[in-house]
Amino acid sequence: MAQRELLAPPAGCRPSPVDSVVERMVSFRSIWPATDGVAVFNRVYLAVTEEIDRRIAAGDFPDRRAAATLDVLFARRYLTAVDAADAGERPPACWRPLFQYRRHPGIHPVQFALAGINAHIGHDLALAVVDTCRVLDCEPAALEGEFDRVGDILTLLEERIREDLMPGPDLLEIADPLTHLLGAWSLDRARDGAWSAARLLWGVRTLPELADEFTERLDTGVGLVGRCLLTPWS
Repeated sequence: MAQRELLAPPAGCRPSPVDSVVERMVSFRSIWPATDGVAVFNRVYLAVTEEIDRRIAAGDFPDRRAAATLDVLFARRYLTAVDAADAGERPPACWRPLFQYRRHPGIHPVQFALAGINAHIGHDLALAVVDTCRVLDCEPAALEGEFDRVGDILTLLEERIREDLMPGPDLLEIADPLTHLLGAWSLDRARDGAWSAARLLWGVRTLPELADEFTERLDTGVGLVGRCLLTPWS
């Protein structure tokens, strides 16, 4: 019940439920140096979350409560990974490469950003959809509109990330293989995979052993992709 109350739509002047996760991400800026790989992803994800919050407030989502619930539960999986790493524990496999290589001098900012997006979309988004279905007592199909709108925002920001964080022309020799590597990863494919994984996990929710096995394999596979994205180039 407490979780349902926390994720209820805003009433009166009560802060948006997204505000709590935004505040945590903002707080990280005073803790991590700007060159930290997790800080690079955090800046990107903060911009995404703030944009989603603005669009929820503007009524751009057909179901405001469903959109806010999905957004908060999605963000919490990233924050949980941060908490685990800060406590000296092992975050999910999908996040480990980013936390392990966060201070590597031979990795470009765009690699850190896309490795974080890969972990969050490839693994966390599917689980967040299932979490949201449980909280709202609905089927994944009921969230498809919100899922697609969130994905559209992510796609626009991914284009901006590639433009802003790719090395300049003076680093063309380094950027050539880097462009090849990053071009092999697609946010659209990751979104499609997350939606399929969410539907599958929802379908096997009454078979916990099978669901756990699939989730573990998804986590491991996404982590492998993240490790490839973080190949050092200098």
